[in-house]
Amino acid sequence: MTQEKTYSTPEVEAYLKETLPLWYHENGWIVRRYRTHSWKGTLMVINAVGHLAEAAWHHPDIKASYAWVEIRLMNHAAKGITDKDFALAQKIEDVIHWQPAQDNTALEGTPEKDARFAYIRYDKS
Repeated sequence: MTQEKTYSTPEVEAYLKETLPLWYHENGWIVRRYRTHSWKGTLMVINAVGHLAEAAWHHPDIKASYAWVEIRLMNHAAKGITDKDFALAQKIEDVIHWQPAQDNTALEGTPEKDARFAYIRYDKS
């Protein structure tokens, strides 16, 4: 098995700035914190990330509280940030921040102004 290419800190930071601006590099990890409206939203984010990670066979560290989820990615086998981390981060970003109402489809998305149904606090990039 060949060793995967790991990226230097300047390379990681440049990639994040250009491609995943809401992610940041911290102590060898790429990190993103998603804000939610409640524990229900937090659990839904964790489950969605869990599904993506298992399907990709690349598993993040996850921290969570009532109204936030923090995702931390690093390739443990390669001991650094690799293309797998960037690819999974992008897929997580696409899925978690998907807003059906902005896709101009029949899907309307969750009502943000009604606390009973609010889900993610959508960040602006």
